[in-house]
Amino acid sequence: MANFTEAQLIQLKTALHKRYLHLQKEIRNELAHTQDISDSELAEYVNNIPDDIDTALVDRQINEMRELEMSMRYLSELEFGDCIDCGNEIGFERLLVYPSAQRCIQCQTQYEKAFPKESSPSL
Repeated sequence: MANFTEAQLIQLKTALHKRYLHLQKEIRNELAHTQDISDSELAEYVNNIPDDIDTALVDRQINEMRELEMSMRYLSELEFGDCIDCGNEIGFERLLVYPSAQRCIQCQTQYEKAFPKESSPSL
């Protein structure tokens, strides 16, 4: 695990949680007619999304939420903050800005050049 202080770990955990809640709210707003649907029913609704929903946006948000969940698990298992490609520390500032970052800036740049984003949503 990257060498973070206890105070930094608390800040990172808070940033992960805040971003997760923010994405959850954005998804609910995008799916505005789901306000009365419980979280357990939301998964079923997402599998049958109406045509007027921006599925690409919702797909990106859901994928980021999955990355955040994985980052929270890594943080609790003390495996958080290391680049998945080179193993170097990702950096505290980068993780505060982008809590679900899996790669350091150099490896992320190389990854984006090698694997450009697909244009079609995976939902």
